[in-house]
Amino acid sequence: MDLAHRCEALFASDLQYSQHPAPQDVRAAVIRTLDRLGEAACLARMAQEFGDHPDTAAARMRWAREAVALAYAEAPIPTQRACLVPTA
Repeated sequence: MDLAHRCEALFASDLQYSQHPAPQDVRAAVIRTLDRLGEAACLARMAQEFGDHPDTAAARMRWAREAVALAYAEAPIPTQRACLVPTA
């Protein structure tokens, strides 16, 4: 599973920034969401949110990228489309 799919799955999950999830909670949410929805549906949900609510979707994706990087102990995610974020 690559970084983009993890970001999309966390974005599509029910986990919220306001819950201040621990890294293990983020990993569990990613796995649970991918098992429940699959990669294509996670991407579709993300795209729908960017279409309906671009401002809040952008903030959620920033959080998802940071949370995934921390949860999977990866290097900081570069700003150049590490996750599939639609551009204007």
